[in-house]
Amino acid sequence: MRHHRSGRKLGRDASHRKALYSNLAGSLIVHGRIKTTVTKAKAVRPIAEQMITLGRRGDLHARRQAMAYLRSQQVVHQLFADVGPRFKDRPGGYSRIVRLGPRQGDAAEMAYLELVDFSAEEQAEEKAERRRLRLRRRQEAEERAEAEATVAPAEASAPGVTS
Repeated sequence: MRHHRSGRKLGRDASHRKALYSNLAGSLIVHGRIKTTVTKAKAVRPIAEQMITLGRRGDLHARRQAMAYLRSQQVVHQLFADVGPRFKDRPGGYSRIVRLGPRQGDAAEMAYLELVDFSAEEQAEEKAERRRLRLRRRQEAEERAEAEATVAPAEASAPGVTS
């Protein structure tokens, strides 16, 4: 019997479960919202909130503790540079679980695990801005390549120029 046995196993061994929690918490920190099953959301929520609390502290020991769990410098940097300061005045409760209903394939109960200050419109606008910037860079690179292609034949056909 499982009397007073805390924690969820999720059909995984201990190392797989730890990696899952680490990856889900990191994705929540980076993206602000993740879509997962309700059970996984309930399991990873305390871990993610603990990481945000470390981000609020901001000292070296907290950074090393977060790095030991999350294992990604980019995620830890974003946690301490962006997410932690955003919740500096909040005494806890940094995330929420929004239920979505059953998944089509296996009827697993799905949910969004999101930070309380998450804004889908803001995220969509940032994504669109990154897309516009990427398109502009690609067009500039194509224009440079085209300009170099037209200059190269002109140099080769110039009379009296020796190399």
